[in-house]
Amino acid sequence: MSWLRNRFSKAHRSRKESSQQIQLRGPERQEPGSPTPVNAILFQGFQWYTPGGHWTRLSAALQTYADLGITSIWLPPGCKANQPDGNGYDCYDLWDLGEFDQKGARSTKWGSREELRDLMDKAKSLGIAIVWDAVLSHKTAGDSTEECWAVEVDPEDRRVETTKPRKIEPWIHYSFPGRGDKYSSLKWHWQHFNGTDWDQRAERHAIYKIIDPPDAKGRRPSKQHRKDWAPDVDDELGNYDYLMFTNIDYSNAEARQDVLDWGAWMVTDVGVNGFRLDAFKHVSWHFARDWTAHVKAAAQAANKDVFVLGEYWTGDVDKLIKWVDRVGNNAHAYDAPLLNNFSALSLAASKRPSTLTPAPVIDMRTQIYKNTLVAARPANTVTMVASHDTAKGQMLETPVTPWFKPLAYALILLRRDGLPCVFYGDLHGMMGPFPAPPACAGKLPLLLLLRRFFAYGEQTDYFDARTSAGWVRHGTWDRPDGCVVVMSVMGATKKGMYVGKWAAGQTFIDALGKVEEKVVLDERGCGTFACAPRSVSVWVREGSLPAELWEGASRPEKFKL
Repeated sequence: MSWLRNRFSKAHRSRKESSQQIQLRGPERQEPGSPTPVNAILFQGFQWYTPGGHWTRLSAALQTYADLGITSIWLPPGCKANQPDGNGYDCYDLWDLGEFDQKGARSTKWGSREELRDLMDKAKSLGIAIVWDAVLSHKTAGDSTEECWAVEVDPEDRRVETTKPRKIEPWIHYSFPGRGDKYSSLKWHWQHFNGTDWDQRAERHAIYKIIDPPDAKGRRPSKQHRKDWAPDVDDELGNYDYLMFTNIDYSNAEARQDVLDWGAWMVTDVGVNGFRLDAFKHVSWHFARDWTAHVKAAAQAANKDVFVLGEYWTGDVDKLIKWVDRVGNNAHAYDAPLLNNFSALSLAASKRPSTLTPAPVIDMRTQIYKNTLVAARPANTVTMVASHDTAKGQMLETPVTPWFKPLAYALILLRRDGLPCVFYGDLHGMMGPFPAPPACAGKLPLLLLLRRFFAYGEQTDYFDARTSAGWVRHGTWDRPDGCVVVMSVMGATKKGMYVGKWAAGQTFIDALGKVEEKVVLDERGCGTFACAPRSVSVWVREGSLPAELWEGASRPEKFKL
C-alpha cells in the first residue's frame, strides 16, 4: 500500500465509506439535442507591473490562450494616459488609442493603434473576444489651467463642505492639441467636471467640489438645482462620486453625450466585444444604465453583441444585486464577496491552533458561498481569485494563500455558475516588488483545459463536511465525459460519489496527478474518489485527456512571457 493510501486509511478508518452507501443522485445522460456551448473563460491579460509593448506580447501568446480555452481577454486601458508609461487608469484622452502625439508619445504604454489593430484581428481569427478596460470616472493631466468656483469637502464625508466658496485654478481645460477634432470635437472645461484634487493657484492638494459660480450677492443655486456630486453612487465616505484626479460630471449634457458616443465608436469602429467599467461605484448608476443600453443598441445595429462588466468593488452583496438590477441589460459585476470568502477560508485553514488561540471555525458547507453574488445572481456574476487590484501591495489587496489557489480556481472554473476570470499574474507569474511564480504550482493551465473539455452538464454537489467538498459534472450528450472534483482544506479525504450509469466499469484518474491510484466505478456508476491534504483532485475517465494539449500545458516554460 502506498504512503498516500496509508494516509487516507488513517484519516478515515473511523468513518470508512462503502460504495454501497452512495446515494444514486444525479441526472442521467441527455438525449441528443442542440450542441453544448463551449465554456467561456475571461482572462485578465495584464498585471500592474506588466512592461510596455504589451499588444505585441499578447499577440504572440494568443494561440496558447486559445488552446487553453480562453474565450475573451480583458485588455488594460489603452487610451492615452498622463505620461508615456502610464497604465491607462490615469486617463487623459479616451479617443486616442495610441494614434496621436500627445503627452510625450504617440503610442500608449501598451503599444500603437496599429499594434492594437493587429492584436484584435488575430484574436478575432482565433475566436477570442476583446474586453476593453474603460476608465470613465475621471480624467487627468489637463492641457492648461482654468479658473472655477469650488469648496473643499471633508475627505471622510464628502457631503460636508469645510470652506466657503472660492475661486481655484485646476488643470481642467482639455484641448487635445495632438488629436484636434478627429473623432470628437468636444473640448473639456470646468463645467464638465464636479471635482478635482489640485489648486495650482494655491499649490494645494485637497478634495475640491466644483460648484456653480455664486451670484453677485454670493448666493448659490438651491440644492435641487446646484452642481453637486452625483446622488446615485455608493454611500461610502458619505458620497463616493469622487475617486481621484478630475471627476467627470455626468449631469452635464456635453460630457454625457461625448462618453456615450465614445462607447458606440469603440464597438462599431474599433471593434471591441465588451467593456470592463473601471471604478463604477463612483459613477452614477443612471448613467451606467444609459451607457450600457446605448452601447448594446450600437452593437445590435451592427449585428453584434457586447459584454458589459462593472467594477463595483464592495463586500456587500446587496449593493451588488441592486447595481446589476438597476443597470439591467445583462450587466455583470465581480463577485468581491466570493473572493473575500476565499481569502478568509484560506487564511483560517492555514492557522495552527494553540493553547492561547482557539482553532479557527471552518465550514466549507456554509462559508464559501455565503452572501455571494454568484449564489444570488449567477447569470450576472464574474468570479475571480485575483486581479491587478487585489494582488499583494495593492489598494484592494485580498490575500489567498498559495496552497488554496488551486481549490479556488477549481471552484470558479469547474462549477456551473458564474463567468470565471483568470488573472495574468497567476498564469504567468508576478512581476514588480513582490515577484512570485505562477499560481497553483503550475497546474492552472491544466485546470483551464479541464474547464474547456470536461466541466459540462448538470452538477451534483457533495458539500457534506466542514473541511472537504466535492461535486460531479455529469456531462452532456455531445460532451459526455464530465468530471468529479474533490477538495480538502485539512487532511486527506475520500468521498463516495455517483457519476452515472453510463460510467459503470469505467476507470477514472486524477488529472492533476495528486493521487496515483485509479478508481474503477461499480456497476451502478459509483466510485470513491480521494484527494490529498490541502489540495484538489479532478477525476476524469482514463484515456479522455487531450494528449497533445495536456502535454503542452504541463510544461511551465511555455507560460513564461
